[in-house]
Amino acid sequence: MALRKRHRDAEVSTDSLNDIMFFLLLFFLILSTMVSPNAIKVNLPNAKGKTELDNKVKPIHVAVSKDRKFFVNSVEVDFGTLETEIGKFSTQQTEPIVVMHLDKNLTIQDQVDIMTICNKLKCKTVLATSPSNSK
Repeated sequence: MALRKRHRDAEVSTDSLNDIMFFLLLFFLILSTMVSPNAIKVNLPNAKGKTELDNKVKPIHVAVSKDRKFFVNSVEVDFGTLETEIGKFSTQQTEPIVVMHLDKNLTIQDQVDIMTICNKLKCKTVLATSPSNSK
């Protein structure tokens, strides 16, 4: 009695995987457009490294001491005239940059007040930090 051997190759059907991958891609695309982070974008300098500024760009320095005295480019001003003083310097530049030197004991509200003024004048804001001691 001679038995015939049937030789069958095993196959895995991958026809439905294309549909599944298409629906997953579509799902993540729709989901990613719905997510919008609500945050204030502030350019923070790296405290460990030293970055050099372009010589053509001269930032506007705004300093606030711990007793809430405001200085624009080392000249003391009142908070009421802070917007006009920053505006004088910002009109001289195409892309004005304001570097904020704030005492660490001040509140976040002091920083937000200055950032609101700079946003009104269309200035970029950078928070100055002191170098960290860690390596």
